Amino acid sequence: MTHVAVTGGSGKLGRAVVADLLAHGYEVHVLDIVPPSDPRARFTRVDLTDYGQVAGALSGVDDRYAQLDAVVHLAALPAPGVAPNAVIFHNNVTASYNIFEAARVAGIRNIVWASSETLLGLPLDTPPLAIPIDETHPPRPESAYSLGKLVDETIAGQFCRWDPRLKMIGLRFSNVMEPGDYPRFPGFDADARLRKWNLWGYIDARDGAQAVRKALEYTTPGLEVFIIANADTVMSRASAELAAEVFPDVTVTREVAGTETLLSIDKARKVLGYEPEHSWRTQA
Repeated sequence: MTHVAVTGGSGKLGRAVVADLLAHGYEVHVLDIVPPSDPRARFTRVDLTDYGQVAGALSGVDDRYAQLDAVVHLAALPAPGVAPNAVIFHNNVTASYNIFEAARVAGIRNIVWASSETLLGLPLDTPPLAIPIDETHPPRPESAYSLGKLVDETIAGQFCRWDPRLKMIGLRFSNVMEPGDYPRFPGFDADARLRKWNLWGYIDARDGAQAVRKALEYTTPGLEVFIIANADTVMSRASAELAAEVFPDVTVTREVAGTETLLSIDKARKVLGYEPEHSWRTQA
């Protein structure tokens, strides 16, 4: 049984990640200030912005665990605008640095964390360089939130340079959705520009959880980042038609079939074996 610490285990994505890991035989320890909703996960209250608390939690907690095998870091102020810019940046970057550094010091060499699609230039007021967007697109943070995510990826890259045995995977999640969100999706069709800000993308929380698990099980050391989205968009209209209407001057680099995602998940499919299993079209 692999002992995995999960931060942010009570959030929209975190709930799905905790449930998925438990279903696949992992022992899950949620480290955060908010307890998880799933009683099967063990909880230790930790202020992630306090390095001493994080270091203590990752090195072992009496009557919980002696050591951890991996860390999944999802906790953050979750989007631009939920707090003043400096608060978002300070909270999120501090928490990520503390997790990364404390894990490295504790000898935990399997770290997966939530990066963000916002690094791709969202809300795309400046059009992307090409469509579909993939991991070769240069980071273009447009907010304090996304700037913090770029700092996280930069820190991870240097940590992996310092320790070639370390594996760190940043998952650039699209907009996280649950089945309860899907009844409002048909309304997006009324105006293609309502959701142009992320190329009409989304990620079902359960598929996001699958990506986390497959990232944990990936064994090659070093830093990798992956775009994680669902295989389709939030729209009923064809993706190529949407791109032509809203981004007429942007090159579409390959054929896009039907309502296929314009946030490329080709790398995640090839490297991690990730394959979305849920869609708002079936709500299953």
